[in-house]
Amino acid sequence: MKKAKFKSELNIPENIKILKLGFVNAYLIKEKGEFILVDTGLSGKWPKLENKLIDTGCLPDKLKLVIVTHGDSDHIGNCRILQEKYKVKIAMQADDQAIVKSGFSGKRKVKPILMRIMFFVSEFFRLYKLIGRAKEFTPDFYLKDGQGLKDYGLAASIIHVPGHTKGSIAVLTDAGDLFIGDTMANFKQPRWSHIIQDEKDLEQSREKLKVQNIKIVYPGHGRPFLMADLKEYPNP
Repeated sequence: MKKAKFKSELNIPENIKILKLGFVNAYLIKEKGEFILVDTGLSGKWPKLENKLIDTGCLPDKLKLVIVTHGDSDHIGNCRILQEKYKVKIAMQADDQAIVKSGFSGKRKVKPILMRIMFFVSEFFRLYKLIGRAKEFTPDFYLKDGQGLKDYGLAASIIHVPGHTKGSIAVLTDAGDLFIGDTMANFKQPRWSHIIQDEKDLEQSREKLKVQNIKIVYPGHGRPFLMADLKEYPNP
């Protein structure tokens, strides 16, 4: 198998910081001295996340908003403590509130086989409390498709991209930076999600994103990549 060749090197803007929290990414966006955080990682990564946010000057009082791309526990794990300890506002799409409440991902199609095994093992561990489940929280408000974020100092908008989950969303800045959660990933090469709640929804989300002005994609798992590279190396 040939190693994938990509179009060019990435130039990540200086105002975007990648927070690697184990196998999950969170992203911190700085605008005019204040911050927006996209996703929060697993609850067990709280000390690492808190230290990173303090080191950047984001905490204790400059984090304006946390945007949750979807309700899975590896993305919402530190929402409640951010609300309780730092009074941070949390926003997400309403359709994933059931996942937040139950702590479980629900029925999904998983491919390939190795990813399927990993997914069901993690669900089993959560069921029997062998790994931490995210604490339930109540979002301060819900985000809608097309909603702008200028009130929070960010020239960006929300795109509803169901497929991985019903409530999956992305944040697209006017500059073309797309924070996509688990709708895309980039391990060996950029690709669409392996874990799918609704294939028809995902296909519609793919078509929706293809017409957007997207330059760099920031996935929940794996490395950021150029949108052009995803088009060059689509799902098999």
